[in-house]
Amino acid sequence: MKKIIIITLVLILAVSGYLFFKGKKKTATEQEINPKIGTISIDFRLNGSVEPRNRLEIKPQVSGRIEDVLVVEGQKIKKGEIIAWMSSTDRATLIDLARSKGDAEVKKWEDTYKPTPIISPITGFIILRNKEPGQTVTTADVLLVMADELIVKAQVDETDLRNIYLDQKAMITLDAYPGKSFPGKIEHIAYESTVVSNVTVYEVKINPARAPQYFRAGMSSTIEIVSQKKDDVLILPADAVVEKGRRKFVKVKTKKPGGELKQVETGINNGKFVEIVSGVTEEDTVLISNGDSISSRGTSRSGGIPGMPGRPH
Repeated sequence: MKKIIIITLVLILAVSGYLFFKGKKKTATEQEINPKIGTISIDFRLNGSVEPRNRLEIKPQVSGRIEDVLVVEGQKIKKGEIIAWMSSTDRATLIDLARSKGDAEVKKWEDTYKPTPIISPITGFIILRNKEPGQTVTTADVLLVMADELIVKAQVDETDLRNIYLDQKAMITLDAYPGKSFPGKIEHIAYESTVVSNVTVYEVKINPARAPQYFRAGMSSTIEIVSQKKDDVLILPADAVVEKGRRKFVKVKTKKPGGELKQVETGINNGKFVEIVSGVTEEDTVLISNGDSISSRGTSRSGGIPGMPGRPH
């Protein structure tokens, strides 16, 4: 009998607890926040790579044997400078035969049959030394690779092209040196598009303000570009703005329970924060519903200002 009573009591308590929690509704919460004066910007990041502006492969004019290479990778070269010497196939054969007859015979043929110089066609620097003295080459072989200078190339989605313009400032970060950044500017925007993974993109060239020693052809990089920026403007989190048709509102705390909506005019919206041009002031307390607010988020990838402190309501 006691056992039956205990089981009955347990069942009653369990059912009561279930009904209690089932019937308990979640109450909506709101944050109170004041508009702040600060800086807002629309900025985004591009993935790019370090590449030569003009890449030039140096090939021999004749087939034969390389006698000497006078340059190393990274060395700066002027146009017209001799960068290597090579013997044609005939000269190399004669010199080799002369060696069997002694140094005098070698000198005779070396003076009679001069080696062929390899001349630098541009002013730039060596980015690849591909062959060494003693190697036999043909006119199709690449001895050296030169570049006039290194720049950064990136691809921009057509939807972001409106945010890119010539001479626009950019910051370049190399994946190999994440702690360092280098200033640059947009110097060229392609007029012809390409399709990458079903996305229409345009190539953009960024010229570093200086040629840092860290740059190497082929390095992966990240380019940060600021499209729009305003200082000393009134700012709210984008979640505070409610859109109704073409008009925008924020909920302001008043003596009336639940507050009231005030129409506002907005400016820059970077997806996280929004510029408030008119409608509220720093003195207003704005209410933001947690989890179910309507947001007027922008399409930019990143950017903004430090987070604003809120007070739970």
